[in-house]
Amino acid sequence: MRNRDTMLSDLRAMRPAIAPSMLKCDFGNLHRELELLTTSGAPLLHLDVMDGHFVPNLSYGPMVIERIRTRTSLPFDAHLMISDPARYLDEYIRVGCEAITFHLEAVPEPLSLLREIRRRGVVAGLAINPETPFSAAEPFLRECDLFLVMSVRPGFGGQKFIPDVLSKVTQARSAAGPDLIISIDGGVSKSTIGACARAGADVFVAGSSVFDEPDYKSAIAELRDIAITSRPGC
Repeated sequence: MRNRDTMLSDLRAMRPAIAPSMLKCDFGNLHRELELLTTSGAPLLHLDVMDGHFVPNLSYGPMVIERIRTRTSLPFDAHLMISDPARYLDEYIRVGCEAITFHLEAVPEPLSLLREIRRRGVVAGLAINPETPFSAAEPFLRECDLFLVMSVRPGFGGQKFIPDVLSKVTQARSAAGPDLIISIDGGVSKSTIGACARAGADVFVAGSSVFDEPDYKSAIAELRDIAITSRPGC
């Protein structure tokens, strides 16, 4: 398991990075999916944790992640779409998550939890939903390693991309500078990833645009190529 400094260094070096969203994988054949992802060139895995309370869906938790950890050495970016992330922090660190992101909507005063995640040697991330303005998150960016902008309503895969959120990506990049890792999650595809890259995103969470394709390696490579050529200055 990578410590925070190593994980941050790796994330900055690998950007733009395509992060397959495990919500869309075939859980009936999880071992095979992990083999394919490990050899696909994916630099990290995005783990969508849902509690059926903060979002209207259930996915998986530490027990499943612990088993996944034994099958791949890829870094884990845990996206906690849950109501009380602090309560379960120990568990997600224990099972090997190198980055942990929680929602501002679930923890309106997030500084202490962000600081605790960092203190534990893990990358600390803060996420905001499409309807949450950037101004609500801006005061806390100095304590974030990663800022996740949701481009769909959290809770379900396969939703349509909401382009209005791109202004929040641009605002975050302007406010925090190049060190902050900015991630975008929801509806990322070949037709939308270019705009995300131009806005300043670094990590692109991709579900259907990877798992609905016959060749994960080609799908990830094509998405990354579009992001590279779309970045400012290219």
